[in-house]
Amino acid sequence: MRSLPFPLRRSESTQLPPVRSRPLAAQGPADIFPPVPYAVMSSAGKDCTLALDRARRRKLDVRWLANIYEANTGRVRFHGVRHALVEAQARALGLEPVLRATHPDPFETAFERLLADLAARGCTGVIFGNIHLADVRAWYEQRVRAMGLEHVELLWGEPAIELLYEVVERGYHGLVVSVNLKEPATAFLGRELDADLVTELGITDDIDPCGERGEFHTFVSDGPEFRAPVRFDIGETLEVEDHRFLDLIPTVGAELSVS
Repeated sequence: MRSLPFPLRRSESTQLPPVRSRPLAAQGPADIFPPVPYAVMSSAGKDCTLALDRARRRKLDVRWLANIYEANTGRVRFHGVRHALVEAQARALGLEPVLRATHPDPFETAFERLLADLAARGCTGVIFGNIHLADVRAWYEQRVRAMGLEHVELLWGEPAIELLYEVVERGYHGLVVSVNLKEPATAFLGRELDADLVTELGITDDIDPCGERGEFHTFVSDGPEFRAPVRFDIGETLEVEDHRFLDLIPTVGAELSVS
């Protein structure tokens, strides 16, 4: 998780309650989590994938991958990833995809309906991959708790560069698929997420190494938690809302490889 897919007004941010949940990383190894089902909120990128990876290593029962995309484009806003690829990634990870769309509904309405759907399926909590944007975390946490669900943060407060290294060291394969044209990250579009990229991001001025401020976005297609890789072709480069992104096209017949 990085930023909300819409501007957060200053007045709205200051009215939100303080963050209350402890990150799991700060809890001791003896902590035992009840055998209840969780969902992971994901845009199919590296941070959400790492959050899922950590959740499974802590034996949390994660059953659903939740996502919101734009109905008018069929893509995740700012990321440019088609919802079909999000669904394919969910299945490759052994999760049931639960997606809701904006347009005509605003994001908040779509998110609240998504939470209601998850609760109706028996979900008891939602896992996020937020790192250090307190206003963004608080926006989600307030609404998750209002639905009676547990809000879980697995990456919160940790150094971004260390999290990025962990994604690579764990063996995940990712691609930078979107960059904000107003940020100094445009040269990284199309780069594979590897040790060289981590080093370059770590020494580049004015960029959060994890793109927490929306400088760039990634799509993860394979790794230790995947049953099979998500296959796609790279189409043309598009520009929408001050973002440049690669059009990832699901490979014909790829659904057979992730079933």
